[in-house]
Amino acid sequence: MQNMGTEGEACPFSFNFDPASFKPGDMVSYRVPDPLGDFPFVGTILAVFDDYIEISPGDPATPDKRMRATRESRPIVSAAEAL
Repeated sequence: MQNMGTEGEACPFSFNFDPASFKPGDMVSYRVPDPLGDFPFVGTILAVFDDYIEISPGDPATPDKRMRATRESRPIVSAAEAL
C-alpha cells in the first residue's frame, strides 16, 4: 500500500508480516487470490493456530464474521470464506 497517496505520505496501517509472531489483535494485509489476484485487504487477527489464523474483515455489516486464512506473511483467504 506504499505510494498510493501523495508523495511522502505513509501507509495509515501498521501490519504484522511475521507469521511466527502473529497474535490476536494484530492487523494483517490479506488476499483473496481466486477472483481478486493480489489486491490487498485489511483484517484483524482473532485467533492463531499452528497452521492457520482466523481474521475479521472489520465489516460493520457483518461484525461477527470470522475467516480462516493461511499462516504466512500475507495470509490467503479463500473466495468461499471471504465472499
